[in-house]
Amino acid sequence: MKKKIVLISLSALFALVGHAQEVTTSEDSVRTEINADAVDMPESMFVSEDVLMTDYNNNSNLTPGSGTARVLSYDDSVLVSRLSRIPTTIEMPLNDVTRKFIDNYSNRMKGSVAIMLGASNFYNPIFEEALERYGLPLELRYLPVIESALRPTATSRAGAAGLWQFMIGTGKRYGLEVNTLVDERRDPIKSSEAAAHYLSDLYDMFGDWSLAIAAYNCGEGNVQKALTRTGNQEGSDFWSIYNRLPRETRGYVPAFIAATYIMNYYCDHGIVPHEASLPLESDTVVVQREVTFAQIVSKCNVTVDELRAINPQYRKDIVPASYTLRLPASAIEDFILYEDSIYGVSSVKGAVASSTRRVVTDDVETSAQTEVKNATAQNSTRSTGRRSSRSRRQQATRSVSVKSGDTLSAIAKRNGTSVSKLRQLNGIKGNIIRPGQKIRVK
Repeated sequence: MKKKIVLISLSALFALVGHAQEVTTSEDSVRTEINADAVDMPESMFVSEDVLMTDYNNNSNLTPGSGTARVLSYDDSVLVSRLSRIPTTIEMPLNDVTRKFIDNYSNRMKGSVAIMLGASNFYNPIFEEALERYGLPLELRYLPVIESALRPTATSRAGAAGLWQFMIGTGKRYGLEVNTLVDERRDPIKSSEAAAHYLSDLYDMFGDWSLAIAAYNCGEGNVQKALTRTGNQEGSDFWSIYNRLPRETRGYVPAFIAATYIMNYYCDHGIVPHEASLPLESDTVVVQREVTFAQIVSKCNVTVDELRAINPQYRKDIVPASYTLRLPASAIEDFILYEDSIYGVSSVKGAVASSTRRVVTDDVETSAQTEVKNATAQNSTRSTGRRSSRSRRQQATRSVSVKSGDTLSAIAKRNGTSVSKLRQLNGIKGNIIRPGQKIRVK
């Protein structure tokens, strides 16, 4: 599909053709009069830099960039040229309203853009993988920039949640579970899959990306009504129904164009991206019983903040039975090794604390009396559990002898572990080891 890059200068075109309602481009496509003031900016464009940095991933993994970038002057012809060079099948026109949004991202929001560029290191691979599975333009990865400012815990005034800002109804339609403990709209992987599926359906429905993107914001019903009222459905696009759409949606497609522009041409506006550490390497386990983040932290080498950062779908820091838990790769072994004792950490005390809280055991029961009974039974068999855990630990433990010339780094590399893990297992403070010394590597 060939892109049409159109520069619409309203006052000049109106004077030339004498129309107050329509202007004609060089490609003879009819455009509706565009009022750049009759739009609402997305909520994400008002999120402060301080709020963006409260996100754990940003706070712990992003630092201000150390490079320099020069600010180049630009006019409309420069912007049109730059937009035309973005390799996409989505139309990227420049007009009064898209220019307004570009100016916001490149001036008022410079600091926020720098943070989002750093955060994109965590999320873009997830977005791109989902979009690629559905054969969609990869530029759609910039939708979460305007939806949530790349915050998985973002919630709008209307109740939309997550990176892709799903409403509950739409989220459930695309397989996202929402209940008291779990909100999969906040799960980066599952919500990205759902968003790609939804966008694919919208494009199949309207056959135009500007309409599909508009429908993602205000719903397919509102876009269809606008098309019907305009009376020119065949060949229509966002700009031809602009005045029939809600104010927020009128700004939504221009905001997407502006976000795509700034994420590609930030250097030309003096924006230095925040530098990101490598995304946290992680893996998943399926929990056998309901478990809290506090219980996991008590036995695994992980913090509550880290768990929240990579499991934002759990609303109360509780993982229900049979659900997937994502852990840093370094904590997976600890979880497997101490799994039985992790489930038993809060035994009787937790059961007595609440008569209404649901406790998941091998047989699901909900009454306070049954909870206490189960907790007491767990307590009476604790010694058996300890013996079982000790046996597993013994089987999993392995030590090696230090050879002349060995270093902790060399030993870690030979045994597939890390220096920090060796220090933790052996109580070593620095780097000094002696030939013949026994070093536990597992």
